[in-house]
Amino acid sequence: QVRLVESGGGSVQAGQSLRLSCTADATTYKAAIMTWFRQAPGGEREGVAGIYSGEMTTYANFAKGRFTISRDNAKRTVYLQMNSLRPDDTAMYICAAGYGQGPALSPGSYTYWGQGTQVTVSS
Repeated sequence: QVRLVESGGGSVQAGQSLRLSCTADATTYKAAIMTWFRQAPGGEREGVAGIYSGEMTTYANFAKGRFTISRDNAKRTVYLQMNSLRPDDTAMYICAAGYGQGPALSPGSYTYWGQGTQVTVSS
């Protein structure tokens, strides 16, 4: 059963922007928080930004000021607008849904995961 589907990744030059989308099925979208993670080859999965059902948001330090997370409840979709992209933003970006148990940007706090969408930023 596919609960989360990501899209919007691609290859861009440094300084450009991308908007990622994560669409959830009806049940999964009821989760307390939906969060974007990323994982570079050989690296650990790290939290990028999360948004609660009540619209409160949380960001990793590297994302503050450059990335914005938002949600459209009518479309059951969470977005990640990424501006001023840098080569070190290159990673697989993965959407997750959880029930608010544990730190918001910790992978262990999440129950459901998408397959991810690749973002590649060249200098």
